[in-house]
Amino acid sequence: MYKPLADEIRPDSLDDVVGQRHILGKDGMLRRIVDSGQIPNMIFYGPSGTGKTTVARIIAQRTNRSLRKLNATTAGIADIKKIIDELDTFLTPGGVLLYLDEIQYFNKKQQQSLLEFIEDGRITLIASTTENPYFCVFNAILSRSTVFEFKAVSPQDIARAVQRAVDIMNSRRESPLSLGSGVLERISTACGGDVRKAINSVELLFSAAGERREISLEDAAAISQRSAMRYDREGDEHFDILSALMKSLRGSDPDAAMHYLARLLEVGDLIGACRRILCSASEDIGLAYPMAVPIVKACVDSAMQLGLPEARLPLAEACLLLATAPKSNTACMAIDAALSDVRAGRTGAIPRELQNVHADGAGFEREQGYKYPHSFPHRWVKQQYLPDELKNARYYEYGDNKTEQAARRYWEEIKK
Repeated sequence: MYKPLADEIRPDSLDDVVGQRHILGKDGMLRRIVDSGQIPNMIFYGPSGTGKTTVARIIAQRTNRSLRKLNATTAGIADIKKIIDELDTFLTPGGVLLYLDEIQYFNKKQQQSLLEFIEDGRITLIASTTENPYFCVFNAILSRSTVFEFKAVSPQDIARAVQRAVDIMNSRRESPLSLGSGVLERISTACGGDVRKAINSVELLFSAAGERREISLEDAAAISQRSAMRYDREGDEHFDILSALMKSLRGSDPDAAMHYLARLLEVGDLIGACRRILCSASEDIGLAYPMAVPIVKACVDSAMQLGLPEARLPLAEACLLLATAPKSNTACMAIDAALSDVRAGRTGAIPRELQNVHADGAGFEREQGYKYPHSFPHRWVKQQYLPDELKNARYYEYGDNKTEQAARRYWEEIKK
């Protein structure tokens, strides 16, 4: 029966696992726990192809517990009950090490069915998920587990696994294949940090090689026509890229802004990019360059009318404008401070002179006392606008940019 190369060459020791040095290195916490032999309940969180299943298998081999595996995409309560029925029998003399893949697909009832047996130690749970466990795993399971994050593997580490896969495939051929210039780097980079995808690419390239003596860069590029960039429209990566784009604009880094915009456009997330760019124009540039808002709005409208791939042009202009524009968050800080007071119940009655003149009704009219600013020099007159309870409140502070400082000097001269 056919067995994928990625599964066939799966490492048998922690030393052979590529990447994850932060938890599996010499002083890594997970390495030290495994070496101790005292395996707690654990949740492995991270992208696919980063070694979660491999590490779980290695741990199972180093314990005296019977390994049982379930995939939450297909398993149900009946499968859990089957494992529970094996407890305290000759089939599981040392208890069960349960590897539960994709735990996020188990509902609350299914997850809670394991609680009693996790609690008394008859089942040791190692669960894996590609989604944030603090969102998809219920608190009762989380409180009894230790979470370890697996990160996307670097191209340098993946290159080791790719070379190992090439050596194994060559050992099965009469005439070994050589790698053309740049092929190793292309495979290691285009997989997006997924070791399994990189090894699968090697297997496909060897299968398609025929009588050739070399794997060319063109063949490697054909296998990975689009970068295997990690992106999940409903998952963490989606929000991480959007956050990185906005923070790059705020941090005035046009190169980083171009990078994250490109990642969004490459996967077709036009709406997500447009929303963050529009938001940044008001939140981060604001009054330092007020014209950023209508300019960016025009760019976004153009992008939405054009669609991809042409939409990349106005959005690139908008991002570069925002990244290189002066910054001010005074409008954001002012409205947030005002909202904080309103939400805390600090409001008060609207001053009489600001109320609607028709609000009193027939037979109950009285002098409003409102002073019309346009009737006074410089279109300004001193009067109270805030409620009495908040008459000394300050929400807005002028920013230190040229535009707001000019406004500050103007009004200080008039109001003095």
